[in-house]
Amino acid sequence: MIGIYLPGAFIIGGLLFFNRNKLVNTILVVAFLILQWVFTVYEYMHMNKVELLYFKPDALAVLLLTTLSIIAIPAMYHSSIYLKSNNDPPRNIAIYFSATVILLSVISAAYLSNHIAVNWIFIELTTLSASALIYHRRNNRTLEGTWKYVFVCAISITFVFIGILFLSFSLHMKGGDNLSFDALLGYTSIINLFWARLAFIFIFTGLTVKLSLVPMYTAGIDAKDKAPSPAGALFSSVLMNVGFVAFFRVYVVYANTPLHSWANHVILISALLSIFVATVYMVKVKNIKRMLAYSSIEHMGIIMLGIVAGGIGYYAAILHLILHSFIKSSIFFQVGQVYRIYKSKSIYDVGNYFRYNTTGAVVMLLCFIWVTAMPPSGLFISELMIFGALFRAHLILVMVVVMFFLTVIIWAFGKNMFKLLFAHPVGFDDSHVARINPAESISQFIFLGLIVYLGINPPVEFVNLIYETIKNLPK
Repeated sequence: MIGIYLPGAFIIGGLLFFNRNKLVNTILVVAFLILQWVFTVYEYMHMNKVELLYFKPDALAVLLLTTLSIIAIPAMYHSSIYLKSNNDPPRNIAIYFSATVILLSVISAAYLSNHIAVNWIFIELTTLSASALIYHRRNNRTLEGTWKYVFVCAISITFVFIGILFLSFSLHMKGGDNLSFDALLGYTSIINLFWARLAFIFIFTGLTVKLSLVPMYTAGIDAKDKAPSPAGALFSSVLMNVGFVAFFRVYVVYANTPLHSWANHVILISALLSIFVATVYMVKVKNIKRMLAYSSIEHMGIIMLGIVAGGIGYYAAILHLILHSFIKSSIFFQVGQVYRIYKSKSIYDVGNYFRYNTTGAVVMLLCFIWVTAMPPSGLFISELMIFGALFRAHLILVMVVVMFFLTVIIWAFGKNMFKLLFAHPVGFDDSHVARINPAESISQFIFLGLIVYLGINPPVEFVNLIYETIKNLPK
């Protein structure tokens, strides 16, 4: 099916690029969404069946592909609203939707890639398509953000490539020459530990740009800030998940070697530094979109702690990843409405949101509760599991430090959020405030309900897919 999906998506993306008719644009976008869902259902029905030698829809791929297909629908809807409200010319609209379709299609392919080199190729393609979205407004700031993103991603992807070479050396010395993830799992007994250590350092460091972790997190901050809000929703959810897929499949290999404990220490250092960085900047930052970007760093750090802790932490990490995708998409969709009212992303320029967009303000208040992992958010369940796993792994000091950081983050997040919702904006002229249709918040309410459902009462098939994902990890 992927042999049909990728050419079909690229053809639709190409037609969108050259099209200037609004009706045709809508038809092509709907056609892509239908193709995306047909592809998702087909891969679910044909799990673990190898396609075109290098693609395999395993449990993790199916989970994240389904997440992407769900988020893609409101992302396209809110994108059309964004473009209409800004009176974008047909050329900009064409480039935007073409880049979005290509981005979603290469992300889908990256999820299914069963070969480390093929996965590397599609990760690089996400950089090229995402850069077109970052530069959408075509001004000096977006140009700076685009070049920074491309430059840092280019360095990072080079690191990953060097790591792949080192990993190949570690296997070639013992007769291994297949770099598919399934084959790598079978080579764990013959891997050369020296080259494998170097490989992990380079691969993990390179992937942190997509994972939004220290040390390469900086490019993602500017990307989420400079890109349109619907694109920022994709960057903070399905694009970050690409980095996790690549990392996780490599991690499963290392978890079955003598380097498991060593790799955990590397990941733990990055996770703690990421949460620390997120804490420091969320106290200082006054740009709403950058605040949300740092929040993503915090959550990815928590996910990495679940991986390090092991046990139930593996399950909780996958659950947290999926729930975070829905909640961060919801907030970014809502921030688009905030910007349309205040024409600013600065916390100093906003306030009294309940007066100007009551439905949206309810969404934003619930999003704050959900993203900070307060009950009844499903993130409360996943974080509780992760802290329980840290306790069982005797990482009590880590748990205490992280809980302190999270307390500061909740305070900083809440201070800015309540300013937006309740405080009176200073010097704001409300004589020409844009009217927001309450129907625009429906997708966010659906996602908020889905987060509660998946956290508190997840379907059996959903749970089974997560356990299938972590089956090759040490108990």
